[in-house]
Formats: sequence, structure tokens, C-alpha cells
Amino acid sequence: MVTLTNADNVLKSLYLEALSNQLNTTTNPLYNKFVSTERDVWGKEIIKLAPYGMNGGIGAGTETGDLPASAGNNYKQFKQTLKNLYGTIEISDKAIRASANNSGAFLSLLDAEMDGLLAASKFNFGRMLFGSGSGVLTAVASVDGNEVVVDSVQYLMEGMVVDFLHSGVAVTGYTGRRITAIDRAASTITISGTAIVEGEIVADDEITLQGSYNNELTGLEAIFDSDITSLYGLTKADNPWLKPYTDTVTNITETEIQTVIDELESFSGSTADYIVCSYGVRRAYQAYMRSKSSNIEFTNLDGGFKALSYNGIPLVADRFCPANTMYILSAKDFNLHQLCDWRWLEGEHGQVLKQIAGKPSYSATLVKYADLICNKPNAQAKLTGITEA
Repeated sequence: MVTLTNADNVLKSLYLEALSNQLNTTTNPLYNKFVSTERDVWGKEIIKLAPYGMNGGIGAGTETGDLPASAGNNYKQFKQTLKNLYGTIEISDKAIRASANNSGAFLSLLDAEMDGLLAASKFNFGRMLFGSGSGVLTAVASVDGNEVVVDSVQYLMEGMVVDFLHSGVAVTGYTGRRITAIDRAASTITISGTAIVEGEIVADDEITLQGSYNNELTGLEAIFDSDITSLYGLTKADNPWLKPYTDTVTNITETEIQTVIDELESFSGSTADYIVCSYGVRRAYQAYMRSKSSNIEFTNLDGGFKALSYNGIPLVADRFCPANTMYILSAKDFNLHQLCDWRWLEGEHGQVLKQIAGKPSYSATLVKYADLICNKPNAQAKLTGITEA
């Protein structure tokens, strides 16, 4: 007979390892390039020394002259608070009781919940890699009842529970709203709940995932966004070595890509090992290669992903990469620092499934405390303005 105790044991022993493995290997090819580590995690923070520049104890001299004076490595301290990443499933008491005498039916119920949790987690963690940590999904353009025209639907999906913010403050009455429909051609979403009162949600208000404002992973845009004045606890203006390479180009060609790779190697000493772009930029690159009658090379990536190849460097199109954009990265310089790998949030007696207050349902929450840090921001590059195909 299926009981809550049995269900707890199944979640801990059967599903946790499988979920963790899936999230760590099949979320996103870019995510797979970043090495996860528990090093440099101190309590609730990541604190690590970041070397920059070069050791100064080098010199040439005479046969009997003084040796070079010692001048060790330059270091600055990165400090970042671990982000709290959650994923929650919910199972009704009725569903549990209905399948109490049928373990197969209960496992099917759990399978469906886990599949949904896995898909939602992959979507949101993949999206966060390209964000700044603010959690802003898009901005409001206009409102008509429960229909909201937004600047972009790229980071939105039906079923998301979202908050509306005005100048960074949640708008009372407009948090925890669920997206019930998306018209992608018209960049319009429909939200649950009562109709929006005229003037309470206005143009340029922002939409975030529920409770996620300024709580998401520190993604690529934290490095590249010039409006963000600090990174990992350091002021960008006072630390020029934090500045990445950026340029605006119209047409993507082999020469444009190679120029960036050469520049990165020249002034940072790093070698690019990963290229990621929007779908339209990938099509433009493929069209350019065909126009030159050049062979288009492909490569297989970890996690079952496939990609184009530029001189042995994976060139990947990602659904979350901004339009008209290509990143050329030294992905080996990124680490996902974590307190631990994925775990179930347990109650005081070790239970995973807990009754939701005031509801005949039980929930279980998957949790990970982590954040992303780039050890060499000046080894990263971003090209914008690329004409898409």
C-alpha cells in the first residue's frame, strides 16, 4: 500500500538522483560547459580570490647583478551571496488515496509531476544563464483587461506564475498571477485573476517570475550590461580588468569571429572555447558559409546536444540568447559554485512531502543554493547588431 512514508522514500531514493542528473546534464549545452564546484563557498556566500594581470617578479639582468624584485600575483576578492533555487511539485491527498492500492498508478502520478518539474526547471535555469540576476522577463507595453502586450515573449511560457513590478516594487494585487495564454505573433499574454484596473499596470512596468526579482543566477548580462556598475562585489569602473570585449557588427563572417578570438587571446591570454548565438544569427552564419561554398562542420556535445563547429569550437544556437547577438566565451573561466547539489527540502523529521497549510494537498520542494561566477570577465566577448537570416 502506498503511504506518505513510502512516497517520501521513493522521492529520496528513486527520483532525486535521476532528477539531479537530468538537471545537471541536459538543461542546456552552455550550462554543461560550466564546472560545478563546492569550493570557495563559505556559509551563505561565495568568497574567492580572483587573479588579474601578471606576476611581477620577472626580469633580466647581469651575471653578477641583483635578481628581480619579487612582486607576486595581483588578486581581488570576489564575494557573492548564494542564490536560492527552488522547484516545487504538488500532489493532492485525493490522488494519493486513489492510488493507495496501486503502486504503478502512484508512480505514474509522480512521473508526471517530475516531468513537469524537470521541464520547468530546464527552461528557467537555461534562461537565467543569459540574464543579469534581476529576474526581469520582459516589460509591459500596454494593457487591456487581462491581456498584456509585452516587449518580448522570449522568456515567457504558459503556466508561469509571475509578478508585476513598478520601479522595482511589486504592484499590490498583481503578484502570483499565472500566464494562461500567449499570442507570440502579437507579443501578448493573458493572465489569471481579476482584470487589471486601468492605470495600475502601465507601460515599462516589469514582469518577473514569482518572488524572483534580484534573486536569480548571475548570468552573462551581469558581465556585459554597462548599466550594471558592480560585479561580484567589485566596482567595474575601479577595476578595468572586469570589462569584457564588446562590438557591433552587421554581417557575421569567419573574419569577424576570428577577430574577436584573436583579440581575446591578445589582451586576456585566454582561448575561446564556446560560441553561442540566436537562431537567426546561426542561420546567417550558415548562409554565409554556403555563399562561400565552405563546408559546415558539426560536433557532438555532452548531454546529447549537437552544434555547428568553428575551427573546432562549438557554435550553438540557444533559444534564450538575445536576437542579433553572438557570445564568444572562454567557458572554462566560469564556475557554478554550490553549497551542495540538488536536494529535497526536508521537514524537521526528514519528511519530503508536507501538507500545504489549509489545503488537502502535499508539496515537495527541490532546492539548490548556488551562483555563477566568471573568473575572467575580460576573456568574454559579445557581438550585437548582427543581421539575422
